[in-house]
Amino acid sequence: MQKDKKLLMVFYGDDFTGSTDALEFMARAGAKTMLFMEPPSVELLSQYQNLDAIGVAGLTRSMIPEEMRSTLKEDFEKIALLNPRHVHYKVCSTFDSSSEIGNIGVAIKEGFKQFKNRFVPILIAAPNLGRYMAFGNLFAQMGIGSDGEIFRIDQHPSMSRHPVTPATEGDLRDQLALQCDFSSGLINLLDLELSLEQLKDKLKQISKENKIVFFDGLYERQMKILGELLEESVEDDKSLFTIGSSGVGKALGDYWQQKGKLNECKNWKALKENKAVLVLSGSVSPVTADQIEYALKMGFVEVSVEPEFLEKNLEDFIIKYSDKIIQFLKKDISVIFHTSKGPDDKRLGVTKEITNRLGWDASRTRKELPAKFGKILGQTALRVLSEVMLERLIIAGGDTSSYTARELGINAVEMIAPLYKGAPLCKAFAMDSPINNMEINLKGGQVGGKAYFVELQKGKIENQIKNYE
Repeated sequence: MQKDKKLLMVFYGDDFTGSTDALEFMARAGAKTMLFMEPPSVELLSQYQNLDAIGVAGLTRSMIPEEMRSTLKEDFEKIALLNPRHVHYKVCSTFDSSSEIGNIGVAIKEGFKQFKNRFVPILIAAPNLGRYMAFGNLFAQMGIGSDGEIFRIDQHPSMSRHPVTPATEGDLRDQLALQCDFSSGLINLLDLELSLEQLKDKLKQISKENKIVFFDGLYERQMKILGELLEESVEDDKSLFTIGSSGVGKALGDYWQQKGKLNECKNWKALKENKAVLVLSGSVSPVTADQIEYALKMGFVEVSVEPEFLEKNLEDFIIKYSDKIIQFLKKDISVIFHTSKGPDDKRLGVTKEITNRLGWDASRTRKELPAKFGKILGQTALRVLSEVMLERLIIAGGDTSSYTARELGINAVEMIAPLYKGAPLCKAFAMDSPINNMEINLKGGQVGGKAYFVELQKGKIENQIKNYE
């Protein structure tokens, strides 16, 4: 990064798949962007030329509040040294969180302490991902990048049954009130029809009365307006701290393009067919379950993680699974290595029985399971990749993805092509790891249609670029 060039944004993802979602929106807007696993120092960034934005793939979505506080205090201090114009705490577009795990209220409090803004904007709407806010209520399409039905978030077939952070409220102000005691205001859909000056005055008044301001969003055309509101909210030389989905990057990117600060990137690497791919899935989503079932019908094979590894010798399971996966891949057969096939998978009940035997309470279970599953997925993949050369690796599932990536030794990733909305194809940087320079795709549980894994293997994603228009 040039010494005299100010970063437009640093985004901090609460998990890895969500971080690559934010990476995509910044890169597609034309911002030269790198995603790191840890907050980089000023010295490290000096090795990268002309960066407009950077991201940090965090772990906070699966952390308890005390761990979140200490982690975010340290990481936000490091980010503040970079003095970006915007700091975006990236959360899932389904607002996955609770008072016990991934508490967004904790992130807001630490953001206030470090960046000292008058108020914190919250923008979850991302219409091009099928995420809509109307009068404070969040609505989500069933399957990002699909033509699925739209549900209010507390009635969503997947998110209302999430095993860790089930959506219990439709109005996000009520959901956040369960996590912190800040008052929340709202710029609603009717406000977005006001003139820009009237809208700015309305935001100024609401932010005087509330420490948190939510923003509605229903249509693509409104994102540019929301981006201007965020840009106009930057105070003096302070970084504006914002909570939100990748809609934050979309909104600011649209506005910066309009002002000539960025030029939309349209030239991307074409996706090539692979003989075989390896999928590591820690997702419990029914969307991912449908994708697994479809892939199996189309010639993929599955290797299932047995929950019993939690109370037995982990290395024995890693050897058993990796040997089996290697045999298939050497025959050019694609493999899905998964911990679950949807919310009705019998293994979920077995896992609960095991955690009870281990004496884990609910808090420890929520904290330990993503790390444990991420470890067996990542360590097994490392052993496989040391034996078999692959070009493309796919990781599915938000809660486990950050841990899986760390087990693989990934230090940073860079987007090389858009695939499905919110799940780009990236290049992995992982020194001394067999995954170094590999193509890697990370998807949240809700992303994609049923042919997702098959299309990534075949390199035939219909309307790969048109999908984004």
